[in-house]
This record gives sequence, structure tokens and C-alpha cells, in this order.
Amino acid sequence: MLQRGQIRAARALLNWRQGHLAERAAVGLATIQRLEKGDGPLTGNISTLRRIQEAFEKAGIVFMDKDAQGGVGVRFAK
Repeated sequence: MLQRGQIRAARALLNWRQGHLAERAAVGLATIQRLEKGDGPLTGNISTLRRIQEAFEKAGIVFMDKDAQGGVGVRFAK
């Protein structure tokens, strides 16, 4: 499941502003701002979260889940 910090980190890797992500994911800027705010669990419409993740993945971002090697994160695809 997508985490708030992963959204912020992926934007940083791509050097995207919140508005750019909103445009690429076809969601409102206020939605991106709300989702990135805070540190608690990420809540939102599943289809919205999926569009955000897909926008990042099309741009070459891979999302990593917590495992024995470390916590959640993002990186560029090969």
C-alpha cells in the first residue's frame, strides 16, 4: 500500500511539483496536498491512489514495501 512518504519521495526523485503530479494523475491539487500532509496512515479513494501510483510508475518509479532488508521506499526502475 502506498505511503505518504513514498509520494513525497517519488516527487522529489522526479523533481515534480504537487501540481505536476496532480496533472499527471488526473486528480485535484488539493487531493495531493491532503494525501501528502502528515505521517499517519494514507487514506483516500482507492482509484485515486491507484492513479497516483500509476503516474509515478509510468515515469519510471518503483515502490518498495517494508521487508527484512528495510522499510518502505522508492527508487528508479532499471
